[in-house]
Amino acid sequence: MNKKTKIIIAAIAAVVVVVVAGLLIFFLTRSNSSNDSSSSSPDRTTESSTMSQADLNKLDLPQLSNTVASDEAEVRLETTAGNIDIKLFPKLAPLAVQNFLTLAKQGYYKDNEFFRVINNFMIQTGDPSNTGTGSTSVVNDNQPFSTEISNRLYNIRGAVSLANTGQPDSSSSQFFIVQNSQNMTGQISDTSKYPQKILDAYAHGGYPSLDGGYTVFGQVISGMDIVDKIASAQVQTNSQSGEASSPVHPEKITGVTILKDWKFKK
Repeated sequence: MNKKTKIIIAAIAAVVVVVVAGLLIFFLTRSNSSNDSSSSSPDRTTESSTMSQADLNKLDLPQLSNTVASDEAEVRLETTAGNIDIKLFPKLAPLAVQNFLTLAKQGYYKDNEFFRVINNFMIQTGDPSNTGTGSTSVVNDNQPFSTEISNRLYNIRGAVSLANTGQPDSSSSQFFIVQNSQNMTGQISDTSKYPQKILDAYAHGGYPSLDGGYTVFGQVISGMDIVDKIASAQVQTNSQSGEASSPVHPEKITGVTILKDWKFKK
């Protein structure tokens, strides 16, 4: 083998080494990049979907008790149709409860009409203009705030939830009370994502399609007959939405009494 041939062979060997090394580096880098990406990506699944039903069944479900616990607040909505007592969940929906209690103490809800009522669905209020176009936030730097979702709270009959625009950061002062009393278990496609006691509750009413999209921050513990009365009002078509949900003679909130307050950390 002459000197020239040896040089050519050595050069080819060097190229092969460089290519192999480059391929190793490429695959290692791609693997690490993939791992980094998966670890930093947000988990978009809900708590409920990542828990087994057995685990969900172990959760404390505060809506199913009429007792006001030490970590809950309580208010009385005084309306022209009668009183509605509601317990609130400041630990599970802190922004919603803080906004509601602060506004209630300021008299914000006085004379608010139930401007949108749909029998066998819900009644809505919380806008002083009584049009559904106004709302107020006194938390989150006076800006609308995020939807607060908990696998311990659901839109069963009597649930008190915040209205929003469909965007994740659009909750504010408007709220609704779920009134439907019909069996809704047939509308739940995946029962494994629900605690059994909540499935049982949905057999007596509620609206499971709202779960995951609206902040549940309270539960009616007395006065559902008043909610039913408000929901059964004669309605007319709303000129803006085209929905038959505007009461001809709307009931309204005459005051909010804080029966049990809650102190939030500053």
